[in-house]
Amino acid sequence: MTIPTQMSLHGFIATVPHLTFGDTGIARFFARVGVEHYRKEADGNFTKLDPTFHNMAIFGTKAEKAYNQFQVGDQIIASGYVNEYQVERNGAVEQREEFIARQIGHDAHRTRYTVARGPSPTPPTPPPATQVPAPSLHAI
Repeated sequence: MTIPTQMSLHGFIATVPHLTFGDTGIARFFARVGVEHYRKEADGNFTKLDPTFHNMAIFGTKAEKAYNQFQVGDQIIASGYVNEYQVERNGAVEQREEFIARQIGHDAHRTRYTVARGPSPTPPTPPPATQVPAPSLHAI
């Protein structure tokens, strides 16, 4: 079985998050996210470049939780996908993109926090390991 992977975004919350609700009542979290960039120099050192800024959205109950947990300046790691779309502005069509986060959390390397753990759930039982018979060492 292959390991499921998704795109990731590592950055910081750059604008005050907004929580809105669509016509169907589904929550939408929106914020601009800054992504820091560095350039490796010939001597092995790194030069910090200007950050880039991107739209990020989260939907559903995760959006409501994110709205209560994240604020400007928080370092985050999110996984999800890039949604490309077009908007018409002043008669011209513009191509845009936003990162749709399916999962989001604080960057544990750059954030100090405590974890409030509840009762420990029973971990799932892993399937038994498959035994492969050892090759025979009998001489022919």
